[in-house]
Amino acid sequence: MSVTITFLGGTGTVTGSKYLVEHEGQRLLVDCGLFQGYKLLRLRNWSPLPVVPGQIHAVVLTHAHLDHSGYTPLLAREGFHGRVWATPATRDLCGILWPDSGHIQEEDAAFANRHGISKHKPALPLYTKADAVAALKRLHAAPFGKPFEPIKGWKATFSEAGHILGAASLLLEVGGRRILFSGDLGRPDDLIMKPPAPPPAADVVLIESTYGDRTHPKEDLLGELGPALQRVAARGGVAVIPVFAVGRAQAVLYAISQLKASQTIPSALPVFLDSPMAVHTTGLFEHHPDGYRLTPQEATAMSHVAAMVETPEQSKAIAQRHGPMVILSASGMATGGRVLHHLALYAGGHRNMIILTGYQAPGTRGATLSSGARSVRIHGQDVAVNAEVVQLESASAHADSHQLLDWLRAMPGAPQQVYVVHGDMGASDELRKRIEHELKWPAMTPEHGATWAA
Repeated sequence: MSVTITFLGGTGTVTGSKYLVEHEGQRLLVDCGLFQGYKLLRLRNWSPLPVVPGQIHAVVLTHAHLDHSGYTPLLAREGFHGRVWATPATRDLCGILWPDSGHIQEEDAAFANRHGISKHKPALPLYTKADAVAALKRLHAAPFGKPFEPIKGWKATFSEAGHILGAASLLLEVGGRRILFSGDLGRPDDLIMKPPAPPPAADVVLIESTYGDRTHPKEDLLGELGPALQRVAARGGVAVIPVFAVGRAQAVLYAISQLKASQTIPSALPVFLDSPMAVHTTGLFEHHPDGYRLTPQEATAMSHVAAMVETPEQSKAIAQRHGPMVILSASGMATGGRVLHHLALYAGGHRNMIILTGYQAPGTRGATLSSGARSVRIHGQDVAVNAEVVQLESASAHADSHQLLDWLRAMPGAPQQVYVVHGDMGASDELRKRIEHELKWPAMTPEHGATWAA
């Protein structure tokens, strides 16, 4: 019986990554992510999967970001009883992200019900914190480079992908086929993370394409962030920085620590990290020192440059302060969480600044802000945007189109087929064309829900 792959997410969009691999009645799900962005995509989170969760035998996660792992608590609640495999750092990060995700969803639903801003009566969370905690019991860790069997007779091996702590590419060997999942690939010149490991030989490759149609600027994060923070500090304003709690928050903290050390920005400029998830993630760096390129001294400077804000009371107290100050808060695309309260409070002030630190998926508030919109809808209200909006181009944790091609070129031989996934349609198609024209390899961009032979 052949090996097949069904694309249940991560096609035509950078969210909701889910790839179902089937062979001889056994089913493995590679990544189990939430859809984010456009409402049409988010509604997919509420629709049943085309496969019964109880008929999936195992899940393997490439990394902990919610667009790759955040559907797992719902999968478990709906009847999945197998193991969820991940690297040790990904396991630890899921221990932070999943309960936080469930808690935020409960908070957002409760807020919507209190203020009557939901079309649903009552508004419900997709899953709860309790669901997330229960799902964590299914996690099992496998280190980089050591093969494991997620299903009897199926061989899987993680290799380092850079991107964030614990991120992996996955080689799956089943039914005589070698299938390589890139996961989200980091940059070889990332401030914090190590470069991705060279890819192994494979028959079929699934390659991400978040930045498949563009290249990163030559200017680095320090060169972009420094002048922005200089401006907002000079005018006494507040800089609100939506950050992804895992990866981006730590990169920005490290950059700020370096900018202060070089006196590019005032050393006394107050900085707050207002996200329990980001605070706990930053602490995890001490437990996985081999997972990044910083020295112990640099890691300590990163974790001490900001006041760590965890409780709601501490978060509310920030609003009583006057600028200048810098507030880092999740989420990175301003889709939920505490950053919405900071944006509602500070977006209207002309002295203030909103600094977007990475890719903003279409349909998110971050994308609205990046487009230059003069208002953004938050908690059912239109909030004026008079603050300066800065889109950093150098903060991305994803490999750009040249770097993706270089990673593929490093394969020992040409694969029989490349599937270009995890990108907006334009980005995926542009990378597909480059693979076909420059590498002379067969490549295609699969449709959502399509099944193809591996």
